[in-house]
Amino acid sequence: MFSSTLNPSKPTTFLHSQFLSTPFPLHSHSNLKPIYHRKPIPISAAIIPSSKPPSQQKLYQPFRPPPSQSPIPPQYRDLDTNARLDVLTNRLGLWFEYAPLIPPLIQDGFAPPTLEEITGISGVEQNRLVVGAQVRESLVQSGLDEQTLEFFDKGGAELLYEIRLLSVAQRAAAARYISENRFEPGDVNELARSIKDFPRRRGDRGWEWFDYDIPADCLAFMYYRQAMEYREAELRTTALEKAMNVAVSDQAKAWILKELDGNDGDGEGQGRGGGVVDGVKVPVVRLNLGEVAEATVVAVLPVCGARDRGLELEEAPWECGSEGAFGIVEAEKGWAKWVVLPAWEPVMNLKSGGVVVAFSDARALPWRVNRWYKEEAILVVVDRSRKEVEVDDGFYLILSEDELKVERGSMLKEKGCEKSLGSVVIVVRPPREDDENEIDIEDWE
Repeated sequence: MFSSTLNPSKPTTFLHSQFLSTPFPLHSHSNLKPIYHRKPIPISAAIIPSSKPPSQQKLYQPFRPPPSQSPIPPQYRDLDTNARLDVLTNRLGLWFEYAPLIPPLIQDGFAPPTLEEITGISGVEQNRLVVGAQVRESLVQSGLDEQTLEFFDKGGAELLYEIRLLSVAQRAAAARYISENRFEPGDVNELARSIKDFPRRRGDRGWEWFDYDIPADCLAFMYYRQAMEYREAELRTTALEKAMNVAVSDQAKAWILKELDGNDGDGEGQGRGGGVVDGVKVPVVRLNLGEVAEATVVAVLPVCGARDRGLELEEAPWECGSEGAFGIVEAEKGWAKWVVLPAWEPVMNLKSGGVVVAFSDARALPWRVNRWYKEEAILVVVDRSRKEVEVDDGFYLILSEDELKVERGSMLKEKGCEKSLGSVVIVVRPPREDDENEIDIEDWE
């Protein structure tokens, strides 16, 4: 290493002897000519020659096993990159024919934004085309009939993309149903969600009456569940009629028809907003995740336990209201346990005396169905201002065997009981976390 001060305005002379380590005097190299540089040459890299002759040097070539079958359709395999880009730009062929050209181009270094700039196909559409073509190929391999496949020849990528998370067998059944009913993408999305969601609803009211192997029944069950969530009778009836028009199996139609007739025959309360149980509306509501946070109006009610022989029930505050610009809740007395519920109509109709009884499971209810009643806790909202057993088909809170339970009015009258602890206005089931992103292995078949 050396350092010197150079004047760039003058030529600088370097002799080889300055760089060579040699014992010989300088005059012995008098035949060497000086090398002149106008300015210093920057060095960006050091190149170290190999000690092996060129014939023995090996170039780094990563091994890539050849694919068993080219993903590119036969009619496009002899085309170069520019020609393949031209096929995509001008949509030369059916969508599922040129869609397989996209992954190889991306592997060759064309990023989705670059492909979009060249071909005019957006990144979202690129993904839809590739996935839709893969779904279609799985349908072909499953032996789906040609008539159904032809329905997806034009603009079918968006439709097939929606059923990507279904298993192969479910895809085939869904594809037939889609083609028979000439579904739009929005309809297909609903159908796919209903099929995917159906197994997770095991234990819900009416679930066993619908056939999971029939796509139409899955869709009908989704409409049925939506009907049970409506508070308004008109909206509920409209949704039930929609479910009735979609259902295929006889047992599903029979169940929906019972709901439309207002008598389900098993004595269990219905879903959101109320349903008819032997002629009286008994809402059985499942609270949705985040529903309280999104509600613009809520109700705050005191909560008591079910195994204290009704002592807390009598001690719980009767009056509770909000005051001031901030809606500060104020009760007539202090209380340890409270619950916030959305402004459902049965809850908001409570003037005073409203209280919530927390049960560890639903065996306290008068209906005995071997489904959900042992699996989850419930809240029973009671109106303590209505203690008289007025109607046979009403539901009332009573003390039985030192525990609070719910009983039918008809059973209480048979026993000669004319007084209760209060009338039941609504039953609340807890929210349930369904992981919509959880995908089974079979979904990727």
